[in-house]
Amino acid sequence: MNRSLTPEHLATLVGQFPRKPAYRGLRQILQELIGDGRIPLGTRLPSERAVSQVLAVSRNTVTRAYADLAAAGFATARQGAGTYAAVPGERRRAHEHALRSFAGAHAPEGAIDLNCASTTAIAGVAAAYERALERLPGYLGSDGHRPVGLPVLRELIAQKYARRGLPTDPDQIMVTAGALSSTAIVARALSRPGDRAMIESPVYPNVIEALRLGGARLVASPMSDALGDAGWDLDGIEAALRQTRPHLAYLIPDFQNPTGFLMSDGQRARYAAALRATRATPLVDESLQAIVLSDIAMPLPFAAHAPDAITVGSVSKLLWSGLRVGWIRAPRELMERLIKARLQLDLGTALFDQLVVTELLDDSEVIAARRAQLRQRRDVLAQALRERLPDWRFRLPDGGMTLWLQLPEGSATQLAANLESVGVHVPPGPMFSVEGGGDQWLRIPYVRPEEELIEAVQRMAQVWSRAPARAARRQEGSRAVIL
Repeated sequence: MNRSLTPEHLATLVGQFPRKPAYRGLRQILQELIGDGRIPLGTRLPSERAVSQVLAVSRNTVTRAYADLAAAGFATARQGAGTYAAVPGERRRAHEHALRSFAGAHAPEGAIDLNCASTTAIAGVAAAYERALERLPGYLGSDGHRPVGLPVLRELIAQKYARRGLPTDPDQIMVTAGALSSTAIVARALSRPGDRAMIESPVYPNVIEALRLGGARLVASPMSDALGDAGWDLDGIEAALRQTRPHLAYLIPDFQNPTGFLMSDGQRARYAAALRATRATPLVDESLQAIVLSDIAMPLPFAAHAPDAITVGSVSKLLWSGLRVGWIRAPRELMERLIKARLQLDLGTALFDQLVVTELLDDSEVIAARRAQLRQRRDVLAQALRERLPDWRFRLPDGGMTLWLQLPEGSATQLAANLESVGVHVPPGPMFSVEGGGDQWLRIPYVRPEEELIEAVQRMAQVWSRAPARAARRQEGSRAVIL
């Protein structure tokens, strides 16, 4: 659905702009507004006459600014319909919401793949496979068909929730092939084509597509772009819930991907109350909940504040990306609907992988080793950025797997394209946006070995420093703001 921008709102966004010449200054500020998402993609811009009046410029100025904007690819003119915000063809892939890993035999030589926050197996995983293999013969006499999962694994998952302060019965658990699979099952079970679903923005890109494939009309719930802020604009969220009345609300309260924010208990209670008031069902993604990298007290599960919440989780981030096992925790009265929806997608999770997870789910040594590894890599990446790219801004997250970096200027999409020439593959902000924008942000996962992270930052710094103006500013001793 196309949206329109009023002349008055455009004037507020544009503010003061260079007027020598005015058409160029107007085009530049409009390009920035579209690039960083303040004017979402597909928005109809006001008519040339209306803009000329509200900005006190000639109509010819606006006509030329619009024409140059279209020539640069940041607008499309539709005959008889107006001018609409767009992105250039060479940048369009940054808005396609797809992360692609170069791991394996097809990886370009010398490339450093920072596209995906995926992990190699931690020490102890291989031994768990060996123990699971010893147990496997005891299950070979059955058909292995368990749509809700192995009872022993469902019991273990339920116990983990109980230890976190959320009493859970194993009958509330369904084992799946990962958190993304869980999300697709929930969307299929609870959404009809055309239903609205609220989703954080920026957010994990593949979830955007999972909800859309379920037929949902997405309503963006913007995360704060202030690095020192609390992450969730609850005033804005409450207003959006009242105005749009979504059927589902997808959120990542634990080390939100990509921003790394952690929702406090107070925020969870307020958010849950707002969802109850509008009868929106919370779909809570806890894929990163166990990746705690600082000495902090973790909040209660969101479902402790919202009994109707559906929670999805996974071991793929914590243990190994190749171990595709996740789960759904839901109210008992929804389980039958979820099972029916699941059977339309697949018939169950690999039994052997479930046995492996039963060996690892409560293995404190393996989990501690993963946390120590990611903590070390996070700190190495942060230090390299402070030293080599001191004007890039970021906050050090207490957990999760990624840094969310804000560039001081320029386009993250263009920078990501330039970095490919030196073998660094990193996703720009628009890939994580529901409605476009975010072009001043990059996401860097700290999952690669330390030497690769340091090398990647060195290559980034080389590309970043090629602009003469930036080189001059470095000599003046500019420093980063690290929060």
